[in-house]
Amino acid sequence: MKDERIIVAGFGGQGVMMIGKLLAHAGMIENCHVSWLPSYGPEMRGGTANCHVIISEDIIGAPVVTEATCVMAMNLPSLEKFEARVRPDGLLLINSSLIPAHSKRHDVRTLEIPVNDIANTQGSLKVANVVMLGAYLALSNAVKEETILDVVMEMLGKTKRHLLDINVKALHEGMAFAAQKKSSD
Repeated sequence: MKDERIIVAGFGGQGVMMIGKLLAHAGMIENCHVSWLPSYGPEMRGGTANCHVIISEDIIGAPVVTEATCVMAMNLPSLEKFEARVRPDGLLLINSSLIPAHSKRHDVRTLEIPVNDIANTQGSLKVANVVMLGAYLALSNAVKEETILDVVMEMLGKTKRHLLDINVKALHEGMAFAAQKKSSD
């Protein structure tokens, strides 16, 4: 039974909210119950930001994620704040491009992903969030890749359609990185 409880956290401007919106929208398309709860720090860009996303086959009682199946930490303050919220055997994804620390937990599955570095090889740091999303998709069955791609295309709309290729490449790079690490473990 599907019951994904996700916390995505980082600085404002890193695309944290976009990851949450993409997941929630894809979950709706796949006929799941979803919630998306954004939380911003005092400043939008550069301040702290996180969102809680739930994708479930059951009705969702509350949108706050207290025990996460996955935490995606895009910066060190986010890792420090949310690492303890990953449930045992849950997934902790760390942006190793910006986070020099390693997880202190041994009861969770941890993957350090150089998302900023991978995004830069695609030509834009702006797709680092999509790299992280791709890694998550490769390690979970929260939503289907095809559904995420449809949602990305819809969210970009006609005016930003030229950004589709770089986003698709970033998603696939994140998926490939996670799949490679998964197979080597």
